[in-house]
Amino acid sequence: MIRAYSQIEQAEAWIHRFQKAPPLLACILGFTETGLIPGISAAGATPDDRRYTAVADAEFLARGVQAHPTYPLPPLQSGASPVLITRAIVVAQQIPVYLFNAGLPQPPSVPAIDLQGSPAQCLSHGHALDLAMVRHLLQQGLIWGAKLAAEAQGYLILGECVVGGTTTALAVLTALGWDAMGKVSSSHPTCNHQQKWEIVQAGLKRAGLKQKENWDSVVAAVGDPMQVVVAGMTIAASRSCGVLLAGGTQMLAVYALIQAMVRTESLNWRPEQVAVGTTRWVAEDPTGDAVGLAQMLAAPLLATQLSFAPSRYEMLRAYEQGFVKEGVGAGGCAIAAHLYQNWDQAQMLSAIETLANEYDRLSR
Repeated sequence: MIRAYSQIEQAEAWIHRFQKAPPLLACILGFTETGLIPGISAAGATPDDRRYTAVADAEFLARGVQAHPTYPLPPLQSGASPVLITRAIVVAQQIPVYLFNAGLPQPPSVPAIDLQGSPAQCLSHGHALDLAMVRHLLQQGLIWGAKLAAEAQGYLILGECVVGGTTTALAVLTALGWDAMGKVSSSHPTCNHQQKWEIVQAGLKRAGLKQKENWDSVVAAVGDPMQVVVAGMTIAASRSCGVLLAGGTQMLAVYALIQAMVRTESLNWRPEQVAVGTTRWVAEDPTGDAVGLAQMLAAPLLATQLSFAPSRYEMLRAYEQGFVKEGVGAGGCAIAAHLYQNWDQAQMLSAIETLANEYDRLSR
């Protein structure tokens, strides 16, 4: 149910080390106005829907299916939010969940730790966040990474929800000096590489960024609030427990950010404690290259082999056509479900379909 795709030895050592270890999920919510650009993301059918995706996912993760949610899950072009996967697993396996608001336009409707961050402006402006805010979010990440690690008995799953986040990922990777063009994923069945690249080029030009700038000026120019928080959490937590960066190319950008941070900030981390964990739909996406990106960064990449091909539900089968793919820690939680309680494909599909059925009935 888990396959290693890059840095195979390190990835398999991580799997072996945390077999049967109890996980703890922290999901970091953020926002970038990049996600409101028409056509940039399929995580919400319209730009206005996408404004509420993160708070809707947070509410569903915390409360599950409700008759009258404050923020209903946004309608998608096709498929269903990956929060269905995450929620089904954390409830069945009793995995503790923490939500963090790293910078949202509106507060979540469920309890979340407020990091006093701010939403990012569209990266095309070349000024996404204030530099002081970036430094503040790093400190918050370091503080909370240490706190969560003290509570974890095994490892942390660090998930995210940032609509438009694969575009900020491309921008950060490019500004840090990595040749990431054509490698990031998207929630579209065919990745909109050209659109992303044009937005990234506009932002880098407007910011006047040269390649391989300091990591903090890169995030301030073209990043989003989640990236720096998760990087800080990973660095601090890795000193005493395992970390699974639960996401696809967004978390590979975080991995690159960590590498840049530890070079310039005199921060110690233990890379052998850290792996990136995603879904097969990202790792084997024919229109992206997460594996090539992971190999370039020397990042250990794992992916759950969960398949929705046999599902009774069209909204789940859509994943096999390339819609949605990942988000809200879904891939990492599916990896954890197998590691922790040895769930197989049938058990995982059954739990997710039970929740999908309940959601389908109430949302008609």
